Amino acid sequence: VQLQASGGGLVQAGGSLRLSCAASGQIFSINDMGWYRQAPGKQRELVAGITGGGSTKAADSVKGRFTISRDDAENTVVLEIHSLKPEDAAVYYCRADVRTSFIKPDSQVYWGQGTQVTVSS
Repeated sequence: VQLQASGGGLVQAGGSLRLSCAASGQIFSINDMGWYRQAPGKQRELVAGITGGGSTKAADSVKGRFTISRDDAENTVVLEIHSLKPEDAAVYYCRADVRTSFIKPDSQVYWGQGTQVTVSS
């Protein structure tokens, strides 16, 4: 299973971005999906998550500005980012909890390679 993230870039403060992450490979189903970020010198933190049933959660720092969604037909998760702030600058990583087999009910977490978001003030 591979996760390919895209959509990062350089944006002015107040601007918007759309991050996308596509999962490919041997996939039976995907449980939770999410986006994390890691700024230099800081720990990786959860930005937003979405369950297999579509329930979402977001970090307090991004509520009202970031929206997470998923397309199970395409095995993708999208993060819509609005009203960007300088403190949003980080490498953004997607994460997916993937069940690869119909026979085996267990799942495994996979990470994307990260996409850089840079915010100019």
